[in-house]
Amino acid sequence: MNTEERLNLIRSVGEEIVTEEEMISLLDEKKNFYTYDGFEPSGQIHIAQGILRAINVNKMIQAGAKFNMLVADWHAWANNKLGGDLDNIQTTGKYLIEVWRLTGMDLDNVNFLWASDFAQNDDYWKKVMQIARDSTLKRILRTAQIMGRSESETLQASQIIYPCMQCADIFWQDVDVTQLGMDQRKVNMLAREVGPKLFGSKPIVVSHHMVLGLSTPKASYASLEEKIMDLKMSKSNPDAAIFMNDSKEEINRKIRKAYCPEEVEGNPILEYARYFIFERYDNFKIERSSKFGGDIEFTSYSELEVAFGKKEVHPADLKNAVAKYLNEMIQPVRKAFEENSKLRDLRDQVLSFSVTR
Repeated sequence: MNTEERLNLIRSVGEEIVTEEEMISLLDEKKNFYTYDGFEPSGQIHIAQGILRAINVNKMIQAGAKFNMLVADWHAWANNKLGGDLDNIQTTGKYLIEVWRLTGMDLDNVNFLWASDFAQNDDYWKKVMQIARDSTLKRILRTAQIMGRSESETLQASQIIYPCMQCADIFWQDVDVTQLGMDQRKVNMLAREVGPKLFGSKPIVVSHHMVLGLSTPKASYASLEEKIMDLKMSKSNPDAAIFMNDSKEEINRKIRKAYCPEEVEGNPILEYARYFIFERYDNFKIERSSKFGGDIEFTSYSELEVAFGKKEVHPADLKNAVAKYLNEMIQPVRKAFEENSKLRDLRDQVLSFSVTR
C-alpha cells in the first residue's frame, strides 16, 4: 500500500487532520507508526465507542498504525465519573475491554493500557507537572470540553489536573498520532503547543467525527462547542444513545422515537447508515410495502443520501431499516454476554452502577 492509499484510509477516519502535510511525511518515513485513543470507563459503552471505534482502529492499523487503547481510569476518577468510585470505574474498564474484544477490532495490533499503571511512575507525573507549569489556568480551562464540561462550570481541582494528565499521556506513550474524537481536539492542540518546547516532539492529530445522539437539537446554540456537547451520543443521556447491550426491543423503541427530519443535515438516522451500516455492509436494503414502492436497495451512502434528500425514502422506513441492521451488528456482543456467565456478571455489575455526569 503506497502513501496515498494509506492517507486515504486515515482521511476516512479523520474529520480533521492536523496537519495532513505532517501525516504524509510520517507515512513516507515510517511503515509503522504509533497511535493512541483513550476512554473514560464511566458506564455502558454505546455504539460510537464500540462499533465505530473498532472500525476506525482497524482502518488506522491497515494504514500502518500500532494502536494503544488507553483505559483512562484515573481520568474518570478525577472527573468524578461513577461517583468518583475508583473500584467501580476499573470494573467498568474491564467491561469496555471485553466489549471491544467482541466488536471485530484487530486485537493483534492493539495494546490495552491503563492510566492507573502510568500513575505508578514518577516520570509520568514529572511530565504532568511540566505541562502544568508551562500552561496558564485560563489555557487549561479552555480544554474543559474534553471532560464533557464547559469553561463556565465550577470545576473541582481534580478536573484542572485532568487535561494535564491527558496531554502527558501522549508524550508518556511516545506516540506519533493521537486519534480521538473532535470533542478532544483542544487538549490535542495543547499537546502540539507544549510538545516541541518540553519534549522535542509534536503529535499529529487525527480527529474523528462525533456521531449524533438521537435527541432533537435546540433551536440555537451559543457556540460550536455547546452544540457538539449537546448533540453527541452520550451515556449521560441514555434514551438518546444505543448501547452495545441494548435489547432488540430497546433499540427499536429508541430508533422509532428518534429525531429524523425529512432532510439530510443533522439527521442522526442517516448518520448511523453512513458511519455504521455502510462500513460493514455492501448493500443496505429498506423493506417497504408494495403500495409505497416496494423494497429499495442501496450500494453506497451517497445513493441513500440523494434518495432521502429527494424524499424518495420516508423517515419511518429508514428508521426501521437502520434499527434492523444495528440489531444485527450488536447481536454477537449481546449473545456473548448472555451466554457467558462471567461476562454476564460483569455487565450486570456495570449496569448497577450509578452514572454521574
